[in-house]
Amino acid sequence: MRVLIVDDERLARAELRRLLAAHPDVDIVGEATHVDDACRQVEALGPDLLLLDIQMPGGSGFDVLTRLDEPPDVIFTTAYDAHAVRAFAVNALDYLLKPIEPPRLAEALERVRQRNPATRAPTATTGAPLERVFVRDGERCWLVNLSQVPLISSEGNYARLHLEGHQPLLLRSLSQLEEKLDPTRFFRASRQHLLNLDFVESLEPGPGGTLVARLRGGQEVEMSRRQSQRFRERMSV
Repeated sequence: MRVLIVDDERLARAELRRLLAAHPDVDIVGEATHVDDACRQVEALGPDLLLLDIQMPGGSGFDVLTRLDEPPDVIFTTAYDAHAVRAFAVNALDYLLKPIEPPRLAEALERVRQRNPATRAPTATTGAPLERVFVRDGERCWLVNLSQVPLISSEGNYARLHLEGHQPLLLRSLSQLEEKLDPTRFFRASRQHLLNLDFVESLEPGPGGTLVARLRGGQEVEMSRRQSQRFRERMSV
């Protein structure tokens, strides 16, 4: 299990190192002290787990997750319990209050092992497609599994995820997002839309030789003429 420690306090980082030494399967790949540093190291090192402080200079642990393309598993570590509800809203595996007790750390690490028995290799090395993203919608923030997103649309330099009951924005363009998605699952229907093919229920002819995809739930998306032809070639429609 590859772990990155993110905490602006030197003594806190040293204590985590001491506690983690009792777990031989844990490999501490680095330490970060602020938001920018944490983001750089996650992208470079591809850890399986972040031990992430919440209050840091230049932003919070939540800001770290917002900026990452694909956040690893997270255990929050903090001296304050005021953020607990929000931490679990982002699907953190656990929330450890300082001073951290060894049994609580062991319990949290076991949750990581149960969730992800095989050590993940860094995405940058494997080229694996993006599977989940961290999003904010007002005061709410959480991790979204992209396999559960039927439709993604473009809004200028941002991409909007269309989920049941929520339509959060991602701070990246549709083209940037498309490059990281699984091409066997997502199809660029037009300049404005990316379709999750798992949610396409039917296809109907549209104007000028286009195709109209009907998604589960009844939403319709018209493909551009060029992309309609590509879709026909791809799916033998």
